Amino acid sequence: MHRFLLTPRWWGINVFVALAIPFCLFMGTWQLGRFEDRVGSHREAASGRPDAEPAAPLDSLLPVDTRTSGRLASAAGEYGRQLLVPERDLDGRRGFYVLTLLRTDSGRTVPVVRGWMPGTADAAKAPAPPAGRVEVTGALQASENSGTKGVHAQGGLPPGQLGVIGAATLVNLVQDPLYDAWLTVQTASDGMVPVPAEAPSNTGLDLKAFQNLGYTGEWFVFVAFVLFMWFRFYRREVETLRDAEAGLLPAASPAGAPGTAPAKAAPATAPAAE
Repeated sequence: MHRFLLTPRWWGINVFVALAIPFCLFMGTWQLGRFEDRVGSHREAASGRPDAEPAAPLDSLLPVDTRTSGRLASAAGEYGRQLLVPERDLDGRRGFYVLTLLRTDSGRTVPVVRGWMPGTADAAKAPAPPAGRVEVTGALQASENSGTKGVHAQGGLPPGQLGVIGAATLVNLVQDPLYDAWLTVQTASDGMVPVPAEAPSNTGLDLKAFQNLGYTGEWFVFVAFVLFMWFRFYRREVETLRDAEAGLLPAASPAGAPGTAPAKAAPATAPAAE
């Protein structure tokens, strides 16, 4: 009854199932691990904010990673050029960042967001930075890019405005070497609202995290589908063999076999009249 499982066709089906199931289980487990990693990093970022630790020198916290992002960093130097970062939302309101370039004592420049102001970006509204040597403490942030949420990456901004806070967008505006990071001051000054530090990238329960969870479910569904289709093919094959043994399947009779009706002869043609 079950010798059909050893036929070449069923060998191919069985090999496919034997390879497909472990592959789907591996991919589902991998996607589940990615989701669990994001959940763990989200809990770590939410439970122990690094800004509660004392400020450390800026150079000691670089490069920015999930451990140092949000840490309070200190730097000293002199403020230079001031830029505005438009179309930035804070507490549900649209406004702009006041960004000032700080030339540190090391000779490198770091962007410092001194605060947020509501309304349309206007240089006349932004307070001038302090003159002379200053000591700045702010939350460390990684450089933005065109894919960062909330940035103005389309270009076409007027002079004195910046869409993306990062070394790549400032390299043509600053002669000095740039830090691949920026600071956001956490104390209010000159009527500006402090810009809170953002959580490190790829650490929150964002759309990508739930995509990983969805992919996990899909791979496990594929496992169930493969098993279902194998069982369905197997049951249909067994039912076909049982029907054949019981004589329930019609068998095609060969030509000339006993019991077949003879072919009708073609009618004779009437003789032509003489």
